[in-house]
Amino acid sequence: MPTNLPSAAEPQTPRTPHDTASDSNLKRSLKRFDITAMAVAAVISFDTIGQIATGGGEAATWTAAIALFFLLPYALLFAETGAAFPQEGGPYVWVKLALGRPAAALTTLFYWVTNPIWLGGSLVFLAAETWDGFVFHLGSGTFADYTFKLLFVWIAILTAVVSLSRGKWITTAGAAVKVLSLALFTVTAILYGAEHGFQGLATAHFAPTTAGFLALVPILLFAYVGFEAPNAAGEEMHDPQHDVPAALGRSATIAAACYLLPVLALLAVVPASKVTGIGGFMEGVRLVFGVYGPAAGPLLTLTAIMFVFALLTQGSAWMIVSDRMQAMAAADGGFFSRALGAFHPKLGTPVRTNLLSGAVATVFMLAAMQLVKGDTGAIFSVVLTVAVTTLLLSYLLVVPALVVLRLRRPEVPRPYQVPFGNRGFMACAALVYAWILVGSWAALFPGVLESVFGIDYDFTAVWGVSRTTFETFTLGTIVVLLLVGSAGLAAARRSVRDRTTP
Repeated sequence: MPTNLPSAAEPQTPRTPHDTASDSNLKRSLKRFDITAMAVAAVISFDTIGQIATGGGEAATWTAAIALFFLLPYALLFAETGAAFPQEGGPYVWVKLALGRPAAALTTLFYWVTNPIWLGGSLVFLAAETWDGFVFHLGSGTFADYTFKLLFVWIAILTAVVSLSRGKWITTAGAAVKVLSLALFTVTAILYGAEHGFQGLATAHFAPTTAGFLALVPILLFAYVGFEAPNAAGEEMHDPQHDVPAALGRSATIAAACYLLPVLALLAVVPASKVTGIGGFMEGVRLVFGVYGPAAGPLLTLTAIMFVFALLTQGSAWMIVSDRMQAMAAADGGFFSRALGAFHPKLGTPVRTNLLSGAVATVFMLAAMQLVKGDTGAIFSVVLTVAVTTLLLSYLLVVPALVVLRLRRPEVPRPYQVPFGNRGFMACAALVYAWILVGSWAALFPGVLESVFGIDYDFTAVWGVSRTTFETFTLGTIVVLLLVGSAGLAAARRSVRDRTTP
């Protein structure tokens, strides 16, 4: 079976026979609407809206500022690169072409593992808390609690296992439910404010501060990144060269509005001091739905179910794209066995990688419930920070890879280009990279930059756990991932040598 080589007309990462066999099971099923819906389903994070709103009035200010000075240049960079290099695997291929297989394999591991951690940590905890408070009582640490969380994790995984032609409709439904829920909440909050007054605005302070910036930048960056994720299924798109830039622009605009407007609405009717990261959004829904009188109860229950469904499809969307990235890394000899990169001949999905994600999510969920002492809010914050850290760290190599491809592969056709050529591209990359550096540091070492600027920071009061527990989860996770990634590369190399040795 011949190996396809790169060409100027259609740049490709060199394939092995195993890669080609995997690709033969891929079917083109994503159109522009599907790509947009998948990005919206993945990127709009219900679990971060309440977390952002805890920053008070300046949270809205920083949400708008980071949308302008981070999201816009970020979208321009990835729109150009995603259209120019539409191979299956997306960011894995980009980093490999620019920096080599080892860098690509480690980057993909950090990018991928974020999602089972996030699914088994923050998403499942928020879903369980919402179901317990608004639909059916589960309790904490009970059989019902464990059952709900396990079902949530594995339903999300199974929706990623089904063929993309079917799975895309699950994520599309999730995107629609998200936008509908957020629009309903925003409109209802306006009606509530018109009737009862916008009391939250009286205590909101919109002036930006350094302390507010340092507290909010990691979570806001986490909320805004990921629009390149559908490129992981690049060879399952009908026309990625033209659809990716358009879909990314639309989904980025929708996401910015879906963060800013609900945060403003939430702060307008709920004083910032009463907004909590894990229950802030649904508590705001409970309050404003009072305008519907006797219908408030059923509507609240329905909204809670929609909220949980949206969280589920959010996890599914990320599993669909990030598992493909990790599968392509494995198929290319960058992660343990190439068997992990096999795509099912009928489903066209990387079933083995999907199941690995489910196992990681399950282990992390059980560990979070057992090892972190404190209430659900404290667990939620620490787990979310781990996910923020690993995802942001992956961009420390992805963004430079985009720059290298821009400079070293000028012959590659680029249907869409960042304005002002190389200068515009470099300016956007420098701005995005600066944001990623600040966000990564603030997520890994909260309180350090605050001390540099003379800002008081009570670690235990902020996080609900000691610094030792916090750093055990964050830095410990980073060290483990580096060890796993290095072992994966070494095992893959040994496997290749064993196959080629007579």
